[in-house]
Amino acid sequence: MKKDYYEILGVSKTASLQDIKKAYRSLALKYHPDRVPEAEKKQAEEKFKEISEAYGVLSDPKKRQMYDQYGHAGIDQNFTTDDIFRGADFSGFDDLNDILSQFFGGGFSGGFDIFGSGGRSGSSRSSRRQQRGRDIQYELEVTLEEAFAGVKKKVKIPRNEYCSDCKGTGAKNGTALKNCAQCGGQGQVVMSNGFFRMAQTCPQCQGAGKIISEYCPSCGGRGYLKMTRNIDVNIPAGVDNTSRLRVKNEGEVGRDGNGDLYIYIRVLDHEIFQRNGDDIYMELPISFTIAALGGEISVPTLGGMVSMKIPAGTQSGRVFRLRDKGMPNVHSATTGDQYAKVMIQVPKVLTAEQKKLLEDFAKISGDEFAMKSESIKEKIKKVFK
Repeated sequence: MKKDYYEILGVSKTASLQDIKKAYRSLALKYHPDRVPEAEKKQAEEKFKEISEAYGVLSDPKKRQMYDQYGHAGIDQNFTTDDIFRGADFSGFDDLNDILSQFFGGGFSGGFDIFGSGGRSGSSRSSRRQQRGRDIQYELEVTLEEAFAGVKKKVKIPRNEYCSDCKGTGAKNGTALKNCAQCGGQGQVVMSNGFFRMAQTCPQCQGAGKIISEYCPSCGGRGYLKMTRNIDVNIPAGVDNTSRLRVKNEGEVGRDGNGDLYIYIRVLDHEIFQRNGDDIYMELPISFTIAALGGEISVPTLGGMVSMKIPAGTQSGRVFRLRDKGMPNVHSATTGDQYAKVMIQVPKVLTAEQKKLLEDFAKISGDEFAMKSESIKEKIKKVFK
């Protein structure tokens, strides 16, 4: 008597299709004959047939409905071995190649033939797993002025490059190659276990179809050498510490193309300016006389000196806004603002004439200052009484 299909997959009768797929995948990986010791292959083959048959029915809505209504009797007369895979919908899995590669211990690439029903598909070159070069990461320091205006920088990047003597083949003079004996120059070998026939990347030549008979003396057969390359990098205006720039194909070399170079920006601190997003902040020292009488002063910005009016009676700590004098936005055409906080400077040393003038000023305003001063003293006494 056949076991219940739901029991075989370890799911409930209300299980969703996704749950059924997940259960099947887990069991298929566990019991595939190529993933068990030789002594357990026979038992694994029977178990694999069993779970594949269950999945072939429960993954098909029509078959599942018939099975739920009539049990095995509802589907046995129409069920064939081909249904194991014809009914198995792998669209819900992340990558069919990933599943198959796990069945065969990794390295799977190319077409497959179920139960010997077909041949290998595709050429060894087109079906092999791509081997693109490794990406390189590089941290680049720029000043705030460079981040403001944008700049072109040369960076020195150590990376692997193809050996010029062997043109990246690893063979002496680039010609000392012969067909791989294991795959006959095809780059693939066919694996079979009675259930599958699969074209897998040849482990001997890694899909190249050729092996080296005499190594290149310059690179020792690796096909590449470590070199330092000067690369021009355009830094756009407005970059910040969160900016990452991609320079295509300037990473490590690979059999199927170069990797990319990723530039991570670090903007150095500035002596005068502080940045917050696209806005710039600064403290602007002004004299007592300018603060009292008002006037026009020159203010430094990242784009150069600009004029700013100081109204009479300006108090220390007041913040002035300079519109559009901040950082350009790296993602748009907008520009931030600059904020200048005025700080009134008190002279540390006075000449005799300056001291006399200030004393005269104090006398002229004395009653008012004295009253205010007394008022402050009274308040202090009350607080600390």
